[in-house]
Amino acid sequence: MGDPAGIGPEIIAKAFRERPVLQRQVVVAGDVATMHQALRATAAERGSAAEALMLAEIEALSDLGAVPPGCMAVVQACSLARPVPMGRVNAEAGLAAADCIRWAAQATLSGRARALVTAPIHKEALAAAGVDHPGHTELLQALAATHAGVPISALPVRMMLSCPGLSTVLVSIHVSLQQALQAVTQAQVLQTIRITDAHFRRTGLAAPRIAVAGLNPHAGEGGLFGREEIETIAPAVAQAQQEGMQASGPHAPDTVFMRARQGAFDVVVAMYHDQGLIPVKLLGLEHGVNTTLGLPFVRTSPDHGTAFDIAGTGQASATSLLAAIDAALTATGV
Repeated sequence: MGDPAGIGPEIIAKAFRERPVLQRQVVVAGDVATMHQALRATAAERGSAAEALMLAEIEALSDLGAVPPGCMAVVQACSLARPVPMGRVNAEAGLAAADCIRWAAQATLSGRARALVTAPIHKEALAAAGVDHPGHTELLQALAATHAGVPISALPVRMMLSCPGLSTVLVSIHVSLQQALQAVTQAQVLQTIRITDAHFRRTGLAAPRIAVAGLNPHAGEGGLFGREEIETIAPAVAQAQQEGMQASGPHAPDTVFMRARQGAFDVVVAMYHDQGLIPVKLLGLEHGVNTTLGLPFVRTSPDHGTAFDIAGTGQASATSLLAAIDAALTATGV
């Protein structure tokens, strides 16, 4: 359900209202009282049949088949004494969000669920709750590694952000810009290309066209503006090509995303967080989907945050969440 102080519970309720078929496909790992509150907050769409949506608390995912029509199934996956205040950072909310992630990840890792879709969390709330991971991606990576009995380093993951017409995969995620620059190594870039190629092949694209962005302006302009392209990125691309991948680059980062949108590439590998996310969010935040590549299960999420400024008002759109659900269903063959 995401952070209970944010819009996650409300967009889940809206998604069930707008897409009734989800009642037979999706179970909410959350807090029952918070989800009741979300149903009330989103019931302002007067006159629609969606107002009949009810909540059904279930004990296990296997109980979904017994849920009556017109109900949203919710598993109590965290401990909250009462719904938290809306629209503010709260350690109790951060802990509840983390507990729901852990419950849902275990359900998916054990095969009881086919995929995991996560609603937005707040990184400050996670930190206030003492969670040692800055976001969904890192926490899910740690949970999956523990489940497999391997160190985190043995389960590398990457973040892919997609909107209609553009997908981009990031070499580094939630680190400072200085640390992100240090993460641009030949090994890291090559690993990102490999993970990207494996994901697209697994989901049905036999030879994905992977464009690798440069780090510096104009991809370094032959070394005039930096040598990372020559000494680090180009060798990684060459190795990927030797391994049979259809990778190219480094391409000038100020034009490669436009070229991908025009159809020249299937995906762009970006060197750091903002380089890859700004174009995706500019093009389609309301339809954006975040997919974690490299996990042993499908995980997607909407490409937006907790929107504390409108939490509790029922105004938030479920469009991006529905896109994330659609992406998860497609990836699992549903």
